[in-house]
Amino acid sequence: MPSYSAPIQDTLYILNNILNIDRYNNLPGFEEATPDLIEAILGEAAKLSEEILQPINFSGDREGCERHEDGSVTTPKGFKEAYETYKEGGWMGLPADPDYGGQGLPYTLHTAVGEYLSSANQAFAMYPGLTQGAIAAMQVHASDELKQKFLPKMIDGTWTGTMNLTEPHCGTDLGMLRTKAVPVGDGSYKISGQKIFISAGEHDLAENIIHLVIARIEGAPEGTKGISLFVVPKFHVNDDGSIGERNGVSCGAIEEKMGIHANSTCVLNHDEAIGYMIGEENKGLKAMFIMMNEARLGVGLQGLAQSEAAYQNAAIYAKERIQGRALTGPAEPDKKADPLLVHPDVRRILMNIKSFNEAARALMLWTALKGDISHRAESEEQREAADDLMGLLTPIIKGVLTDKGFENCVNAQQVFGGHGYIEEWGMSQFVRDARIAQIYEGANGVQALDLVGRKLPANGGRAMRAFMEEVNSFTKKHMNNDAMQPYTKPLRDGVKKLEAATIWLMQNGLQNPNNAGAASTDFMHLFGLVALGYMWGLMAEKSQEAIQEGAGDSKEFHENKLMTARYFMERVMPENAAHLARIESGCESMMSLEAEAF
Repeated sequence: MPSYSAPIQDTLYILNNILNIDRYNNLPGFEEATPDLIEAILGEAAKLSEEILQPINFSGDREGCERHEDGSVTTPKGFKEAYETYKEGGWMGLPADPDYGGQGLPYTLHTAVGEYLSSANQAFAMYPGLTQGAIAAMQVHASDELKQKFLPKMIDGTWTGTMNLTEPHCGTDLGMLRTKAVPVGDGSYKISGQKIFISAGEHDLAENIIHLVIARIEGAPEGTKGISLFVVPKFHVNDDGSIGERNGVSCGAIEEKMGIHANSTCVLNHDEAIGYMIGEENKGLKAMFIMMNEARLGVGLQGLAQSEAAYQNAAIYAKERIQGRALTGPAEPDKKADPLLVHPDVRRILMNIKSFNEAARALMLWTALKGDISHRAESEEQREAADDLMGLLTPIIKGVLTDKGFENCVNAQQVFGGHGYIEEWGMSQFVRDARIAQIYEGANGVQALDLVGRKLPANGGRAMRAFMEEVNSFTKKHMNNDAMQPYTKPLRDGVKKLEAATIWLMQNGLQNPNNAGAASTDFMHLFGLVALGYMWGLMAEKSQEAIQEGAGDSKEFHENKLMTARYFMERVMPENAAHLARIESGCESMMSLEAEAF
């Protein structure tokens, strides 16, 4: 049976040493986030994850959700009780607006907690995760009346939320949607249509489910310009806030999936369900993108979370399982064989995953902090700069962290040999659960296109220039620091390759858009390598300083950081050369074959 231990020490290291989160105590919500409170919250989140959620992850995967004849759905054994514990702990409202009952704490802290929950039980974490995305969209775009009606009970966890986008005939191309909205005359609309792949669409965890649904009002323009967003509750809500009659939305089926079996991914039928418009008519996609962007960052976090859980179990197995002898001679002569960990190729796997996880955690929290600054800073200039970087990094967080997260789960499974393929060890669940993260909330190929087609050229490339300037400034600062050269020299080389790739795209992408499309995934991963490398540069700097100042009991921790950083720079960062070579090869060989040749 797999296990999980929340990486509290590493999270605190990033929050305190790399992000210096206490510097932001002038921002709303941050003044409450004292070091003691942060450590206490992480400790309680670890208990929830390790003691409540992780023990029902394996069993929940085997049991799955069950749909009954009346369309109701029950979640696996223990999930309802676990959700009640989550709700009573106030976890749903951690980053939410205090005006509606939230705690208003930093999104950065919420992100750290989210990693633990998802590592312990991804299928469970999706129920509140979708709710938090719905809350975010409503807070920005819903009317005060709708906010007062729905947000307090969503924020306290009494009700949950979903997002209803995909239809049987359209996924990414939302302009093709057919779900229609007919005005009733009293400000409400009758929503009719079928939505598929709706995570947490029907379940027994909460007394009401608040669906956010995109639909087209009769007579609206075709394509994405005619999309509106509606809030459609499972049960009507009376004026006094009590639950009313059942609305016309029902679960037609539960999708049979490769993984995340304990999350009820539903076909939802809307049969003249009453809904209320969020935001402006025909401007629904703009409102929904707030939820989608939040979800994309959450999905990137899932990639890291599954990678971390798989790594922990593979590392334990590699230290305990004896198999073969070390190439340099017996490491443990008194035993019949040596632990797997003595073999360089096993260490290669574990070091690849470890060096990714620790940098990805830093990048995730670094980006989350940009999100906090973009919403809470007093200066418009600060908010704009932070929002630029968060927007630029969102497709990288989603695309790179989930691609690598799945790859890492597969490789962690490999450490187990044949046992990794046997269900009782639990490694296949990490692989199966991680796989969906590359697909939903915009498949990773779409993320790559979004990066090169929209995010890169946005505002004349302002965000990209800011990122490059920040990384270059960091490496220049250490130009004459010999101790930092093993970390900054490979990072400088990575930045040069990223600059070369960017210039190539500017020169060749406009000339032939297929060049941009052919280069997009490699560009995304090249950018991801540099971003992760920058995180390792920051960590190497801080750990060297800590050792020089006398690290005390944490000396071994910082020495391990430096060794892991060196491994990343020597063994992982050089992959940027292959990405650049593929980018500069253009699209000709990719696009030349006639369709009949496939």
